[in-house]
Amino acid sequence: MMIDCSVQNGVKTICSGNSNRLRRQTMSLGLQIQLQRLISFLALLIILLVGAASTSAQNQSNGPIYQVEVEGIVTDVTINYLRRALDQAEASSATALIIQLSSDGSVLRSIRPFAGELAEAEVPVVVYVAPTSTEAGAAGTFFLSAAAIAAMAPDTSFGNSTPLANIDALLSEQTQNLLLDNVIQQLRDWNTSHGRNTDWIDRAVRDGAIINNEQAIATNPPTVDLVARDNTELLTLLEGRTVELANGQQVQLNTLGQTTTPIAPTLWEQFLMFITSPTVAFLLLVMGAIAIYAEIVTPGIGVLAGLGVVLILTALGGLLVLPVRWLSFVGVLLAFGIVGADLFVPSHGALTVIGIVILVVSALTLIDTAQAPNTFIALWAIAMVALIVAAFAAIGLWLILRTRNQPIATGQEGLVGRLAEVRKRLEPEGMVFVEGALWRAISEDGEVEPGDWVRVTAVYDLRLVVRRLEAEAEAEGKLRL
Repeated sequence: MMIDCSVQNGVKTICSGNSNRLRRQTMSLGLQIQLQRLISFLALLIILLVGAASTSAQNQSNGPIYQVEVEGIVTDVTINYLRRALDQAEASSATALIIQLSSDGSVLRSIRPFAGELAEAEVPVVVYVAPTSTEAGAAGTFFLSAAAIAAMAPDTSFGNSTPLANIDALLSEQTQNLLLDNVIQQLRDWNTSHGRNTDWIDRAVRDGAIINNEQAIATNPPTVDLVARDNTELLTLLEGRTVELANGQQVQLNTLGQTTTPIAPTLWEQFLMFITSPTVAFLLLVMGAIAIYAEIVTPGIGVLAGLGVVLILTALGGLLVLPVRWLSFVGVLLAFGIVGADLFVPSHGALTVIGIVILVVSALTLIDTAQAPNTFIALWAIAMVALIVAAFAAIGLWLILRTRNQPIATGQEGLVGRLAEVRKRLEPEGMVFVEGALWRAISEDGEVEPGDWVRVTAVYDLRLVVRRLEAEAEAEGKLRL
């Protein structure tokens, strides 16, 4: 629409003013639009920065750092303790769970499933093979591979000289290779996801391999993430590291200057881990058998037999979580049976020797080391038990022989060989005092005066047959001549 401003000067002036006002309003409206756009942009930028900061704060874990120490043989009992620690760490959104592995023996059927749980953990898991001189064995291989961060102390190692997978020889070759490939692929996937070396896995699973800390850190890429002398250095080296969990979440560790919170096993867990040691379980079994053996040798009110049953049941509780060769277990029981039979069979100790040999052989083969590498009964314990069993068998035989050779000590027959005092003159019949009572007696060698001492030689029809001590001395003198 056009406005005619040429009619009058006054009107023209008014139109010109309106035109300027319109231009100013248009410019003001443009500035407002630009200002709104700037404010919107700044608001969006602030939101993005706050979100990024929130995400960064969320991914940088500031929870507690839990630590557990694993010693002895890794069995189902140990795994239950570790599982409890892992649940506690996840429930408290811990910065990390550090598992210090000081064990060399482990049960394969127990460690592999739990390694899968470590790989799927919702918090960073650090497996640390320590202290110095630790040989982590099969547990080290599986736990280090599954851990978000694998660490070792100087002069430590992991792996076995025997294959990591125990495959039944009765299976076909194709099935065996399939099972081995499954284990190899699992270990390779775990290590690959954390950027670690996988060249050693095939050899370790099929033939066995032991890798020390120097070899592990020297490979390209390294087989483990870091080598630390102690916990302090470990926490320092963990500072700022970013790990990716199984759910894809990336977490940056904040460990510098932090202290670890230990998760100690309960008393019940300590007791179970104690009796599941092969050496301890074997010693409990032996002590139980010895207690029952002692009850047989020296019959009493059954206290030793009850104690023996408790010890044997405790030993069985420990052996049940271990891969036991039950033929060897029967051999141990048979060995004690043979040693016990020597008490009643005149073998002059031959059965005891045979029993001890069977005991030693059975103890050496009691644990199936193919299923539990580096798990066995200590040689010192076997040697000590063999000596103890031999000593107890010898003492038992001596007690029985002594009992058999002793004169009867009860009833009338128990008076034979006792000394008696003559109270009424023996001519040849009279009265004697023996064992607190008066007895009618008959002298074998004539008259005996009251107050003299005689020896009981026989009991006949409630009367004692006695002999003068002087007559015994004369008889002995004649025998010497």
